[in-house]
This record gives sequence, structure tokens and C-alpha cells, in this order.
Amino acid sequence: MSEESDLEKTEPASPRKLEKSRDDGQVPRSAELSTFAVLIAAGGSLWLMGDHLTAQLTSLMRDGMRVPRDVAFDSGLLFERLFGQSLHTLFAFAPFLILMFLVALAAPMLISGWLFTWKSLAPDFKRLNPVSGVGRMFSWNSLVELTKALLKATLIGGVGAWTIWHHKEAVLSLIAAPLALGAGHMGDLVVMSFLAIAGTMILIAAVDVPFQIWDHHRKLRMTKEEVRKENKETDGDPYIKARIRAQQREMSRKRMMAEVPKADVIVTNPTHYSVALKYEEGKMRAPRVVAKGSHLLALKIREVGEQHKVPLLEAPPLARALYHHAELGDEVPQTLYNAVAEVLAYVYQLRRHREYGGKAPHMPDASAVPAELDPEHAMPGGERTE
Repeated sequence: MSEESDLEKTEPASPRKLEKSRDDGQVPRSAELSTFAVLIAAGGSLWLMGDHLTAQLTSLMRDGMRVPRDVAFDSGLLFERLFGQSLHTLFAFAPFLILMFLVALAAPMLISGWLFTWKSLAPDFKRLNPVSGVGRMFSWNSLVELTKALLKATLIGGVGAWTIWHHKEAVLSLIAAPLALGAGHMGDLVVMSFLAIAGTMILIAAVDVPFQIWDHHRKLRMTKEEVRKENKETDGDPYIKARIRAQQREMSRKRMMAEVPKADVIVTNPTHYSVALKYEEGKMRAPRVVAKGSHLLALKIREVGEQHKVPLLEAPPLARALYHHAELGDEVPQTLYNAVAEVLAYVYQLRRHREYGGKAPHMPDASAVPAELDPEHAMPGGERTE
């Protein structure tokens, strides 16, 4: 059952898959919305430009019916006259045609926004598979398209029949009307009928647009296995990422351990924490933490320090404060300057004693650590961390 659920497309499409499908030209489209927009724009433009178009058509018809004798018997002049009338017709309808082109181009953008890709034009021979073709004929989408077609035929046919019946007297009266008056009335009837019939498309578009958006996301649903695979490709395999982090930590630890022999002193707690400090006068504003660790790593820092004769100083409060409040490579906090200064003074005196002899320096107390920086004081009951 678990394997079957992993193979079922129950998960919504990820942003990555949505973006990829958009790059491939797969976006929700509604032919009904485009048809409705074009028809409404056509009807509205005919309504606004009806008088102008009627006058232009009347002029073309009048000029076309009056052919001079010399033009009628001269094919060259006849062709020139026909060409001029064609240009006249084109210029008369140019605003209407340009508007239709812009509306047809902009209508799909209402759903999917601007998109231009050549991938949709690439040949796909899978569409020529007869088995797939039969499957598409009896698919859910085919049933929806059939329902929409029947609904459109019923609505448009009903509205068309009602329009013709309602204006039957006006249509019959055009036979006896003068040409100019009849052309104007005919234009008004055509525009009104056109708008009434095209207006029915809004009902179909109002249903089709949400359906197309829902169906687009339904087709892009993913299985749980696909989601896991995509997460691995995007974020990387968790096992590999864990190994990389482990290798990075190991490399960081090796670099840190390489700095221990260069340290001036190692402050310990005495076994829980070890913090190695280094200070170069004139190059550093304050001592820096070059290595730090707890438990086993703390013991390793002590061992390396002892091998390279780096001075060790047991100062539990200072070790705890440095470990918890100073990151690797950072300067020690200003509130610990006094305590660290005592430690470095002791180190320099010890180094001088080893080189020139004399009285051995006294080990500093190094206890001038503010209570708020010592984790021991923050623990309930004063529980010690050593």
C-alpha cells in the first residue's frame, strides 16, 4: 500500500516543475476566453466604427458599380482600378483588423501572462500514435470539451434564434428601404445581434477559465517519489551532504590543530575545555582564539600543546568564558582583557625564565572573569561544569 501511495500523483506541483512546464510552453489556456474577448472586441468596435465602415462600404459599392467605358474595355486600367479599391477597403478596415490582432494576442495573457517559447512548435511524433489518439478521444478532457461544445451550441443557437425572431420585422423591412438607410439599419442589426450572441460566451468562459487553471495544476501533480527525487536534486542527497559536512569539519579541525603549536598559551578547565590564544604585538589589536575544543578535542589540543612546549594554564572560569563567548579566529571579548593580560604576562615571564633562568614567575589567578560570562554562574544551583 505504501508503494502504491508513493506512485499516486497526490502532491501539488513544485515551483521548479511549474517553472519548467512554463519554459516548455505548458501553461493554462482557455480558448473560450480568447473567443469571447475577440467577439466582444469585434462587436464593440463595429458598434463604434459602424457609421464610418458603412460610409466606406457605401462608397466602395457606388464606385464599384460605376465603371467607365474606357476602363471596362482596358484590362490594365481595370486592374489598376481594382487594386485601388482593394487598398481603399484595406485602409478602411485596418483599425478593426489591428484591434482584433491585439485582442487575440493579449487575451491568453490574462491567465498565463507573457510567454514566448519555440518548444511548443517542436515536432512531437508521439501525437501521431493512433493508440494515444484513441485514448484522447475517450479521455476526461474530451468529455469536458464535448460538454462545452453542446453548451455553446445550445446557448448560441438559442440566443441566435431569439434575436432573429425578435428583429424579423426589421429584417424584412430592409428589402424596401433605400440603400443608404438600409445599410445603416443593417449595420445596427448586425452589431446588436452579434453582441447578443457573443455575450453568451461569457457564461462558458466564466466556467472554462477556473477549470483550465485547475486542470493544468492537476496534470502537473507529482508523486511522493518525484518530490523526494526533486528535493535530492535541488538540495542534494542528505547522506552526501552529511558526509560533506563531516569532511568540512575534519578539515577545519586539522587547520585549527595546525595553529596550536603557534599559540602563546593554552587555557584549560582542566579537561573539559581548552582554548589556545595567540598575540602578535603590532599586528593584532588583542589576543585571538586560534583553537578551542571541549572534552576529547580539548585533550587533543593539550597533547599537541605539550608536544610543542606551549605553556598550559589551568584557569577554569577563564577557559569556560573564552570557549562560550569567543569564536574561532575572533579577538577575546573586551571584558576579558584584564584576565587575558595577566595570563600573557605570566607566559612572557615564563618564557624569559626558561631562556635566562632566575626566579620562576607565580602562576596568575586569572579569576577576574565577569559572572555573566561564566556559564557556571548561569546554571541552577551553582552546578559546576568541570
